[in-house]
Amino acid sequence: MTNLHYPQFCALARAAEIIGERWTLLIIRELLLGPKRFGDLLDHLDGMSPTLLTARLATLIECNVVRRTVLPRPINAQVYELTEIGREIQPAIRELIRWGGRFLFPPVPGDTFEPDWVMLGLDAIAKRSPVPAINVGLMVTHGKKSAGFTVAGGGSGTSIQRGITDCKGTLEAPFDAVLQIVGTSVSLQDAIEAKRAKVIGSMALVRKLPLLFDLAERRRIAPAAH
Repeated sequence: MTNLHYPQFCALARAAEIIGERWTLLIIRELLLGPKRFGDLLDHLDGMSPTLLTARLATLIECNVVRRTVLPRPINAQVYELTEIGREIQPAIRELIRWGGRFLFPPVPGDTFEPDWVMLGLDAIAKRSPVPAINVGLMVTHGKKSAGFTVAGGGSGTSIQRGITDCKGTLEAPFDAVLQIVGTSVSLQDAIEAKRAKVIGSMALVRKLPLLFDLAERRRIAPAAH
């Protein structure tokens, strides 16, 4: 079990004992995106030692939050994945991302970034109420790395899928520019003119991207809350 212990009979204290250790939440973030090999986890957790990762995984396995499994042939590799109990933390992670977003900027020099993380970030700000039934492609870039997503709207809200499928318009931009565009703090046209973004296909369709997220609404409501 974890070495962290709060001497309180409290469910929040028990949760904090499991996920409150340094790096543990970020391990869970990686596994929410899919099963990972040990080396993959280490690559995405820059600054974490193999010894500490081994210890954290062992704790999560003992708590039945993570399990080890072997992918079928031809991959035939040992990976770590979340159990059913582990996946039940996703709504809490979503709310933590929403809360943490207000502290995201300005970026800290030297921070690493993986485009795959965008999947959870977009899910956290996706609308859960009816939105236009459109598909917009999104290619998030970071240096030589990139990740593609389909942002799909409909009666039950916005969903995010990996890969760009059946999209007549696609926005290509770094994640900070994507957030500025969907949050309407920077117009799509201004981002394009500043060479921070480009559109492939229908410009009219990509302009509707902010309608699929609640980031702009939260920015408008925030000043009234103070």
